[in-house]
Amino acid sequence: MPYFVVHEHHAKKLHFDLRLEKDGVLKSWAIPKGPSMNPQDKRLAIQVEDHALEYGNFEGIIPEGQYGAGKVYIWDKGQYSTVKGSPEEGQWEIFMEGEILKGNFVLVKLKGKSDEWLFIKKKDKFADYNFKLKLKFP
Repeated sequence: MPYFVVHEHHAKKLHFDLRLEKDGVLKSWAIPKGPSMNPQDKRLAIQVEDHALEYGNFEGIIPEGQYGAGKVYIWDKGQYSTVKGSPEEGQWEIFMEGEILKGNFVLVKLKGKSDEWLFIKKKDKFADYNFKLKLKFP
């Protein structure tokens, strides 16, 4: 099964980076408000450049002056499988088996936008309508 990682990224603005292993790279989306286990939350996810697979294990500091400067922590990780669709189709439903993120999620590309998507938790037995995002490190 392919793996996923979510980085908690303390850059100029705190955000979370969702990375999904696919076709030998990590497909990546920046999620400003972070992922949610609440199906009522529709999180904006900005697709960014693919990353090398080795980046999935990265934790540390990106030095000042470099793109994305700041502290990076692994917030969640695990395996996932495709339920249906693909990024190329603009709708990709996945089943995630992480420490925090569990169950079905969908990435939906916004019409007319080249890089804007929504990341949404599907209603299933793992849904948490009282989910509160907790930082690994302040």
